[in-house]
Amino acid sequence: MCGIVGYTGSRRAAPVLLELLKKLEYRGYDSAGIAVCYKEQIEIFKRKGKVENIALAEKMQGSTGIGHTRWATHGAPSEKNAHPHSFGKFTIVHNGIIENNKVLKEECLLRGETFLSETDSEVIAHMIAFYDEGDFLLAVQKAVSRLEGSYAIAVLSSEYPDQIVCARIGSPLVVGRNENGSLLASDLVAISSEVDKAYLLKDGDFAVLGKNGIAFYDEKLKSIEKSPMQYDTVLSNADKKGYMYFMKKEMEEIPSVLSNANLECANGLSYKQFCKVLCQAEYIHIVACGTAYHSGLCAKYAFESLCRVPVEVCIASEYRYNNPIIRPNTLVIAISQSGETADTLAASKLAKDRGAYLAAVTNVPYSSLTRIADCVLETKAGAEVAVAATKSFNAQLAVLYLLALFRAKGEADFSEIARLAKETLKVSEEVRGWTHYFLNAKSVYFIGRGVDYCAALEGSLKLKEISYLPSEGYAAGELKHGTLALVDEKTPVVAILTQHELAEKTMNAVHETRSRGARVFLITSLPEAAKSGEATASILIPACREIFSPILSVIPLQALAFYTSLARGNDPDKPRHLAKSVTVE
Repeated sequence: MCGIVGYTGSRRAAPVLLELLKKLEYRGYDSAGIAVCYKEQIEIFKRKGKVENIALAEKMQGSTGIGHTRWATHGAPSEKNAHPHSFGKFTIVHNGIIENNKVLKEECLLRGETFLSETDSEVIAHMIAFYDEGDFLLAVQKAVSRLEGSYAIAVLSSEYPDQIVCARIGSPLVVGRNENGSLLASDLVAISSEVDKAYLLKDGDFAVLGKNGIAFYDEKLKSIEKSPMQYDTVLSNADKKGYMYFMKKEMEEIPSVLSNANLECANGLSYKQFCKVLCQAEYIHIVACGTAYHSGLCAKYAFESLCRVPVEVCIASEYRYNNPIIRPNTLVIAISQSGETADTLAASKLAKDRGAYLAAVTNVPYSSLTRIADCVLETKAGAEVAVAATKSFNAQLAVLYLLALFRAKGEADFSEIARLAKETLKVSEEVRGWTHYFLNAKSVYFIGRGVDYCAALEGSLKLKEISYLPSEGYAAGELKHGTLALVDEKTPVVAILTQHELAEKTMNAVHETRSRGARVFLITSLPEAAKSGEATASILIPACREIFSPILSVIPLQALAFYTSLARGNDPDKPRHLAKSVTVE
């Protein structure tokens, strides 16, 4: 959601904070701001919009500061709602949601205090000031003990100009050291190339960052020791490497990501134990959100087809409230690129509370999800910065398909899949010529049957996310049950066709939409369909085992969304109103 950063050391803080915020801008870009301590005063500079809008803040003096890039939850994007927020001698930045902020705010108002923003976060500064009796850390600890919800916070005090106090529950926070000072951030990607050692704060932890070191404390302020994280600086550090957009770069990395796919258990638990659970599972629940949910739908087809084990795929935000039935020998697979998706974490905790074995499929081995999972299966996709997921989706599919094959005692050569993905990337460039049909469409429909329907859902989501065109994915056979009423000559229809058995049925849907005036764009692995002339335009992608086809067919759909976004003048890396890591429910 939002991103927070901090620095204290021998350098001027402002340039450091701005560089860190640029690396976290994928977490939110409704507004941005920094606060810097200088001569026992705290100066704040914040603006609505992207981090580039606060570039003038680089001139600020002082060697201790905090920063924030915002994805709005409480209060519209505006300068007054931008972080940092101050009250008295304290200034804070916050990632998360304070669920009891109204109750706490009422207390503050009764004391005669005033608020300058509409955010839930501002009340944190008020509560710290209320509990302040001269001990900075203790005041923060007492204040956060009153908070309900999730938070990662960093706090400045004008009385302690060389210190930053931070704390977390439910929202990620990483701190680190180098020879010039101490840093903090919501994500390792911001500081991995800057620090010699990095440390992950757990729920309830506090850290005090000073120019010469970092001190860690538990929830009762007992001093604790922490071991540095193990991480790959290449994978955790994001770089465009000559591409204009992260999304394009990340799509081009799909073949190498597929080559890395394996079933190593990353959290040190017995791989044999997990394999036993997988092979003995009588039921599988998959919980996920957004793109990860679509990868779960694809996995359902693979597990049920290859293994004949029933699979239920659940939107994580609904799972808890459906009072799920978790029988003995139920394996729950939680899928989250970041491992910090709040709804997926909540669903996972419920599943574990009810006795399920929890396997996590994630791209971030140091995330909150990995700490509660019985087994962690890394997708090893590397840093993904663009908000719209691309390579992480393909990586999730690779791991899930390998699980299904293992359970079915089958084999797959993913080096061959990687080679086919490289070919698919090349032919996917043809969709660039389709974009003028989509520019002013009032709606777009993606259709397919079987696993192609799953790909259609993901293709629709990608187009919505970054082009802002209304679009929906439909099972092709359902068109005649209502959706055809929406189709006319202004409606582009994208059909996905990779399964011989369903080819005739899918082409029936193509005919139905064409006869209503729609322009149909066909993505297929069947040469006869590509040559049929039934579509306005078509591309022929390489064929793989049909049950695994979404791992390839989604690539031209990603490309279509990317090029349509550019044609409409949008930034495909930073779609409006969206953030990469959704850490609030």
